[in-house]
Amino acid sequence: MSEFLMPSLGADMDTATVVEWMVKPGDSVHKGDIIAAVETSKGIMDIEIFEDAIISEILIPVGEEVSVGTALAILQTENKNKEEVSSHPSPNSPAPVPPKPEIEKIQPGTVPTKAEAPRTSQISPAARQKAKALQVNIDRIHGTGHKGAITVKDVKNAATKTDHQMMRQTIAAAMTRSKQEIPHYYLSSTIDLTDTLAWLASRNTEHPITERLVYAVLLIKAVAGALAKVPELNGFWIDDAFKPSSSINIGMAISIRQGGLVAPALHDVQDKNIDLLMAEFRDLVTRARRGRIRQSEFITPSITVSSIGEQGVETIYSIIYPPQVAIVSFGAIIERPWSVNGRIESRQLIKVSLSADHRASDGHRGALFLNTLSSLLQDPEKL
Repeated sequence: MSEFLMPSLGADMDTATVVEWMVKPGDSVHKGDIIAAVETSKGIMDIEIFEDAIISEILIPVGEEVSVGTALAILQTENKNKEEVSSHPSPNSPAPVPPKPEIEKIQPGTVPTKAEAPRTSQISPAARQKAKALQVNIDRIHGTGHKGAITVKDVKNAATKTDHQMMRQTIAAAMTRSKQEIPHYYLSSTIDLTDTLAWLASRNTEHPITERLVYAVLLIKAVAGALAKVPELNGFWIDDAFKPSSSINIGMAISIRQGGLVAPALHDVQDKNIDLLMAEFRDLVTRARRGRIRQSEFITPSITVSSIGEQGVETIYSIIYPPQVAIVSFGAIIERPWSVNGRIESRQLIKVSLSADHRASDGHRGALFLNTLSSLLQDPEKL
């Protein structure tokens, strides 16, 4: 027998609430199966198991909030060494990071203080049931229904607002820690994508809509290629030492509907062709915006890529997400005059910036990374 523990889904996570079990006692499960879903400040995460087992007992019911490391279920396994049984993923995952500064968290079910006495409002049975399911305190909801009655829509809006506030606090805490602890250095470069975009347009005309590529996938693949040449940007700073990742797992910064960002990983990018990456990229973005990210996608990025070009921003200098040691950011594609073989032409340009940890690399290696990235992006047929 062994315990299946609540895994840590990031340095900024302390607790999570079980929202669904996909298994019941007696079920057989296999490595990689999703057996539960939990809700954190960054949304709902699908929790995977990393060994074959039989579910002996479920310890935590749906709706209960527990701390990281809490036993969620009892497993019957063939592994007799309990130390080897863990709900955490492979050695590529970063080790636990040092404790972070505590911040005040807004909890959906917090009891009002004396300064904010509870109100009494009319509420429909459906709205009350929804409030219980979402753990929303109805005494803090201002009803918009008849005579101030609380509606289901009011409850949903209150839950969304609370989730947004919690996510903002979580992101702020992680970024504050990053700026305080990581000696950042910053580099940027401008890349001519004119020929690459022409190649992409030509390639897409030869494929049905469902198989067409977006240029973001070329950026991701090129980053993986450049990391193969500068591997000290791909890994984690843990226990005062750099620990390289054996795989290139690129976290994609994705904006979500309620505000804020998540950065789940595309795994083993170095081993996948462009078409497979496109399919996985589309699936990852869709699930992230629906709030269904898998545990292994959330805790394993070895570097992050951010692209906010759709907002028209030309350059962004991002903050590293610990314990990673680098983040690559792309701006908007802008048409500008550019010198080509001694002639001034109108070209499609993109600015890329690198924010990196000076403990793991230096400006010379960072410059080599950007130069390699530029070369790869201007020869897309070899990606």
